[in-house]
Amino acid sequence: MDDVAIRAMALLRTLVPFVFFMASVYLALHIIVARLLPPTRASATLWFFSTVTGPLTRPVRTLLPAGTSEPRVRAVSLALYVGLWIASRLALGPLAPAGG
Repeated sequence: MDDVAIRAMALLRTLVPFVFFMASVYLALHIIVARLLPPTRASATLWFFSTVTGPLTRPVRTLLPAGTSEPRVRAVSLALYVGLWIASRLALGPLAPAGG
């Protein structure tokens, strides 16, 4: 393989699992913050996590029955993204160059 292909493969092996990992971290933090802050109080922190995790929970919400509670959607989303993170690590791991 030429140098560009090796670099592109290394970027792919690093970037895809990292994106799933960061999605999992933000969802976990959103779950923690949502439990710690009172639900009646408007919070900039809760708004931030709702804005960041909105694109992550939207596809999962379409798969769940209508009327599913928001904490349940976040928990299912977290489980999905942790699973995708682990699966991407396992699937892309063998693409490492031989010998290092």
